[in-house]
Amino acid sequence: MTSMPRTESEIQHAAAVREMFSGIAGRYDFLNHLLSANVDKRWRRKVRAKLEKTLDDPNAIVLDVACGTADLSIELQHEAKARVIGTDFCRPMLSIAKEKEPSIPLVEGDAMALGFADKTFDAVTIAFGLRNLSNVADGLAELSRILRPGGKLVILEFSSPAVPGFRNAFNFYFSNVLPRIGGLVSGSRDAYEYLPHSVSKFPDQKNLIAMMRKAGFVNVEYSNLTGGIAAIHQGIKEEAGREENSRS
Repeated sequence: MTSMPRTESEIQHAAAVREMFSGIAGRYDFLNHLLSANVDKRWRRKVRAKLEKTLDDPNAIVLDVACGTADLSIELQHEAKARVIGTDFCRPMLSIAKEKEPSIPLVEGDAMALGFADKTFDAVTIAFGLRNLSNVADGLAELSRILRPGGKLVILEFSSPAVPGFRNAFNFYFSNVLPRIGGLVSGSRDAYEYLPHSVSKFPDQKNLIAMMRKAGFVNVEYSNLTGGIAAIHQGIKEEAGREENSRS
């Protein structure tokens, strides 16, 4: 079991993000639903639909990485026969998650260096967590490491709105209105100024597809949500040398 070595700046980045999320954990769920007008709940249901076959397999194990307060973990577990596990590096978030759904096993761990053996999981999800990693490429490699060959990775993340007029309006809301509301309710405006900053630096839909392919995923594709505010990316981990059949 090996993970990529991390630089001092990457370790410092992780510590800062952990501290930031620890500070807003108590208001995190409320603000997510408020600021998205509950659209985030529908997005998570769409992630679950991508894994319906795996979740219906009683022998399958699914890991929800950067699970936070476990909204996606809970959605995945709903009527699932597979075993669903959540992991996050922010203990206050996991404490809230455990109160919400005690039956889901929760593991405190860093997405850049997960404490699981190679080829452990049949599917891995990560929702609104990939952009917070200090190195997205290394993070994808780590997610690939813990997936079994043929296992599926599903990523839900903020992305680049596809319609120009809508893009401008959303970017204004995201950069100006959202930090003010988030700051007032959570008491930490810095956390909600970090959100649009982190999204602006995150790869757009097609660049993320290229990064997933480079990390060893095949049959990679994405679907835009709500005009491209967010997107679901998915790919299959295949053995090296297998022919790729992918689309964007």
